[in-house]
Amino acid sequence: MLRTFRTGGIHPPENKRSANQKIAFLPIPEHVIIPLNQHAGAPAEAIVRKGDAVKVGTLLAKAGGFVSANIHSPVSGVVRKIGDALQGNGTSSPAVYIDVEGDVWEETIDRSPALIKDCALSGKEIIGKIAEAGIVGLGGATFPAHVKLSPPPGNKAGVLIVNAVECEPYLTSDHSLMMEKGEEILVGIRLLMKAIQVDRAIIGIERNKQDAITHLTSLVSCGYPGIEVIPLKVKYPQGSEKHLIEAVIRRQVKSESLPISVGAVVQNVGTVFAAYEAVQKNKPLIERIVTVTGKEIDWPSNLRVRIGTPVRELIAAAGGLPETTGKIIGGGPMMGRAFVSADVPVTKGCSGILLLPRKDVARKPMTDCIRCAKCVRACPMRLNPSLLMDVTIYEKWTVAEDNYIVDCIECGSCSYTCPACRPLLDYIRSGKTKVKELIRTRKS
Repeated sequence: MLRTFRTGGIHPPENKRSANQKIAFLPIPEHVIIPLNQHAGAPAEAIVRKGDAVKVGTLLAKAGGFVSANIHSPVSGVVRKIGDALQGNGTSSPAVYIDVEGDVWEETIDRSPALIKDCALSGKEIIGKIAEAGIVGLGGATFPAHVKLSPPPGNKAGVLIVNAVECEPYLTSDHSLMMEKGEEILVGIRLLMKAIQVDRAIIGIERNKQDAITHLTSLVSCGYPGIEVIPLKVKYPQGSEKHLIEAVIRRQVKSESLPISVGAVVQNVGTVFAAYEAVQKNKPLIERIVTVTGKEIDWPSNLRVRIGTPVRELIAAAGGLPETTGKIIGGGPMMGRAFVSADVPVTKGCSGILLLPRKDVARKPMTDCIRCAKCVRACPMRLNPSLLMDVTIYEKWTVAEDNYIVDCIECGSCSYTCPACRPLLDYIRSGKTKVKELIRTRKS
């Protein structure tokens, strides 16, 4: 029987139209905008000025603390200015604007396609290289990778879990990466195993990517001891850290605890590949694979894109914006967020650009809750979404906290299943933000 997590979950239509599309290279844009806050934690601090010449890989901004990440230039050219830039969510944040001139790379970066398996670095040195390169979680959370690889005192990792689930509908960037860069990913896994001092790693892949399962299993058998590929049942949100851990090693992470509390370190498969390039090729995180797709788009694609490229250029490469488009989503349809403009830049955490037609994004009229409990059955965190929405409406923050609103992973399973079309997640997300603010105030 295929493994999965035990409670909750849903099965939305997959719509993975780009699943068989090979990775294509998007041409370098004429201008890029590099936000300084494209990772979890403190924004990076710019170290370049207007008029500075930069190469591909030049350090633009240093991490603003331990939980932060360096940012490097994805292009060569001249810094036009450092100023505020519009983000996908409609807010503004500091960014570096660069006018592109040619494609000159820093000499330290190895651009050859040769696979490098051997690494003489220590685990601490590997983590240092990953931090230097500005690697963050590429599954969407953008948590700095070096922080995850440095467990707090008193915690010891026992297993590395590689998240290759890609359970969001439409998205196929991880799938395409596994098919084309499988051996680099396995070398990356070995590097991370050495970094956290474990001799076991598990790659979790949902069964709808059987070609990737077969491909990586074959590669593992040719000289990668300690690595295991585990096929998983197709169920959303299996890509959530806590649910992937439960599926593959049968351990549950308690409320307000981290994966390391059960001996697990989880990294996205794209992050693993980026770590390989950082350690073995001296290449910082300057580009990523982005799925550009939708029901009515002409050419669903998996594109290798330089960070800072305007979203509009990705859409043009996939055939242009369909006239029926109602929303441009950054990420997948379940956990992604609508962009306010197609002119915002691609960031490190952008796994997909999804164009949804108006008929699919129009909200149906909300009706009264009929107490059917479908949202409760769907919730993978064993919460009561209907209750949490109600206490948010009436601002009963103590009740919300007592009913674990901060444990919500914002997967949207509750809203998806609600026959009354109640925007459960919208309210819960708002309530969760308020409760977290109150908790921080109480602790300060």
